[in-house]
Amino acid sequence: MVTRKEDFSKWYLQTIQQADLMDYSPVRGCMIFKPNGYEIWEHIQDYFNSRLKEEGIRNAYFPMLIPESFFSREKEHIEGFSPELPWVTEAAGEILEERLALRPTSETMIGDAFSNWINSYRDLPYEINQWANVFRWEKRTLPFLRTSEFLWQEGHTAHIDEKSARERTMKMLGIYVEMIEELLAVPVFQGEKTPSERFAGAEQTYSVESMMQDGKAVQTGTSHYMGTKFAEAFNIKFLNQDNEHVYAHTTSWGVSTRLIGSMIMVHSDDKGLVLPPAVAPQQVVFIPVGPKKKLADVLVKIEELDRALKGIGIRTYIDDSDNSAGYKFNEWELRGAAIRIEIGPRDIEKDQVIIKARDEDEKIEVKFDELIEYVELELEKMQKRLLDKARQRNIENIYTNIETLDDLVAHIENKRQAGELPGWILAGWDGSEESEAKIKEITGFTTRNIPFDSYFEGENALPHKSKCIVTGKPAVATVWLARAY
Repeated sequence: MVTRKEDFSKWYLQTIQQADLMDYSPVRGCMIFKPNGYEIWEHIQDYFNSRLKEEGIRNAYFPMLIPESFFSREKEHIEGFSPELPWVTEAAGEILEERLALRPTSETMIGDAFSNWINSYRDLPYEINQWANVFRWEKRTLPFLRTSEFLWQEGHTAHIDEKSARERTMKMLGIYVEMIEELLAVPVFQGEKTPSERFAGAEQTYSVESMMQDGKAVQTGTSHYMGTKFAEAFNIKFLNQDNEHVYAHTTSWGVSTRLIGSMIMVHSDDKGLVLPPAVAPQQVVFIPVGPKKKLADVLVKIEELDRALKGIGIRTYIDDSDNSAGYKFNEWELRGAAIRIEIGPRDIEKDQVIIKARDEDEKIEVKFDELIEYVELELEKMQKRLLDKARQRNIENIYTNIETLDDLVAHIENKRQAGELPGWILAGWDGSEESEAKIKEITGFTTRNIPFDSYFEGENALPHKSKCIVTGKPAVATVWLARAY
């Protein structure tokens, strides 16, 4: 097996395939979710749906075929997505009068529906979410992270005024932070996207960004305040309390299956997949060990313990296959089972099991009557360990002392020669697209987001940057720079 240090991308591809999460589709840039991979997405859906219910937001579904004329109503939107759109031009052997795009996102389709459904201030806020597949014909693909077809959720809301729309935009960003950190144990950096990185047609885009083990960034979620742009384009008007027809303020927000790829890149190791227990398809795997002719009593005990753990909602699996114990140990390390429980004839005599957590090296002996409490606590501890480890790695790969582009170039080269990561850079930015473009051209780094004010306060405050890293002019913002997937 190739290691992370030898070739991170190859290691990633090897890890997800050996863990049986996916397979390649015959269609370029598309992938098949195998059950272990899709179950992770189901756990993300379960968590997020529960949060939506708390917010009073319900799920809906819209067609994936979108008329070309819908895109022309919002100029920035079509310009942003046009290069990536796949089109349906023929059906039932006949050329269509109007091309139909395979959904890249649903603002246009939902905007048209909102214009019919919203008539009065009494109809607002109107808030829905959609779980769907979307299409963006990517030139370079990477399973889970960037594919031509992928799965996501997209929320769309319309509001009576700017204040309530902005509140929804930020509330959903906060829910993403909680979900990604609590469920996936992946730390995030919150902030606002620069104008060149905004969602096409949005007035403001806010993002959560995460650092992978190779120091690169992944945009793990976004929330957009649209203002009245889409309302004007799709005539989403309502009669307000002053008996005036005015435009609604809209938002949209989403995360995708790139969360799965990000989680794998943050936690996994050279032995294979490491999954936070909250989303692991197999939280506990029982492995009987010892001579086959002596395993009857062992299997009876395993089934008893398995029922007890299942009874408190823990996802378990009994591997009673004919493979050797050593093979099974290795296989479940590859697949990311959170806890492995070994039981043999001698353990039956001692009223104990042998337990190993996926992210720990040592094995622990646990008495039968202490097993349930131990497993519950160990799953909680592992969830926290993974988040803490990722946060510490982030701290070790953040650099706040680089002031010029020459400094950044030298930093990257020094790290390359030392076999270390260039990490993330906190830099000043003069607000111009030219400066962003120059950073990318020379270093391959891009602006990830502008950290919120809260990052510059308190004991571990980030330093504000007063000068642009490119031009030396006064900085209008301090930004994160990193190479990104």
